[in-house]
Amino acid sequence: MEVYQGGLDGRTRKTVELPPGFWKKVAIGAVVVLVLIIGYTSFYTVEEQEQAAILTFGKYTATQEEPGLHFKLPYPIQQVVKVPANLTQKLQIGYREESGQIRKVEEEALMITGDENIVHADAVVEWKISDVRAYLYNIEDPERFLRNAASSAIRSVIGSTKLDYAITDGKTVIQTEVKQKLEELMRQYDTGIFISDVKFQDIEPPEGEVQQAFKEVTNAREEKNTKINQAQRYVNDRLPKARGEAQALIESAEAEKRSRILNAEGDVAKFNAIYAEYVKNPSVTKERLVLETLERILPNAKIIITDGSGNTVQYLPLDQLLNRSGSGKSGGSSGSASGSSSGSSSGAASGTTSGATGGGTEQ
Repeated sequence: MEVYQGGLDGRTRKTVELPPGFWKKVAIGAVVVLVLIIGYTSFYTVEEQEQAAILTFGKYTATQEEPGLHFKLPYPIQQVVKVPANLTQKLQIGYREESGQIRKVEEEALMITGDENIVHADAVVEWKISDVRAYLYNIEDPERFLRNAASSAIRSVIGSTKLDYAITDGKTVIQTEVKQKLEELMRQYDTGIFISDVKFQDIEPPEGEVQQAFKEVTNAREEKNTKINQAQRYVNDRLPKARGEAQALIESAEAEKRSRILNAEGDVAKFNAIYAEYVKNPSVTKERLVLETLERILPNAKIIITDGSGNTVQYLPLDQLLNRSGSGKSGGSSGSASGSSSGSSSGAASGTTSGATGGGTEQ
């Protein structure tokens, strides 16, 4: 191939010959560049916290949810729009945290309660993208829409709540109601946003004397609740012990009752046995009862029973007599007993003082 170079007058011309295959090399280079461009625009990477919307000629056609390297048709046939769909994001209402510094946003934070008082409310809305297509194409500015919807829901709930309840015991209830209203708004407008949680940082009166007074009220209520909880713990600790002690006393009383009943039944049986012997031999039984009574009254006295001739008569205690009463026979003898006091008309006790004659029974 020849290339001509010449002056203005056309008199001088110079022919430059290009190397053989020049245009072929240019074509090959162009093809290589085109292949590189196609390869570069045909592969894309989805990170762990991302999902990608696939656009074909600008129209949404699919969502890629799996992380990793993926293929698509080269630009401009297909494009990819990535969003952090697997990341929980936070939206601050009433304040902004920037470089570690907190800045209040009064136009968002100041609200009017149901009893026409002013409160300062700071909240955090935690949210995620649940539907990539709806998030990208149903709402023009999803985050701005979410902020306005959250502010509206908070004002609606606090606007129907009294100040005293809002700044004390009502925070948890208000959070729940705001979350429910916000979820309803997201569903109504099909935003593709899922509300994970709504948390209030503060709900309090504006700064000044009113705020200090309400803080004192809040502290007093917290102290009251602490005392109530302590009292309840004491009740929970003492009540089982008291019930156990009461049960132990009841069981002890029942045992004492059974013991006394058994003792009484034994005494009755003993009395009936004595009475049976008394019916058989009234005088002998009386004398034995007198002697045994003397034994109990004078435990250190030695009792000796003699007949009229001065001979000692065997003395058998009444308990043994009752046990053996079925096999013996009764008899009478006179005697005397020695002790610290005198006996009855039928027997005598000899000791410090002397008494009358007594009778005994031989077995």
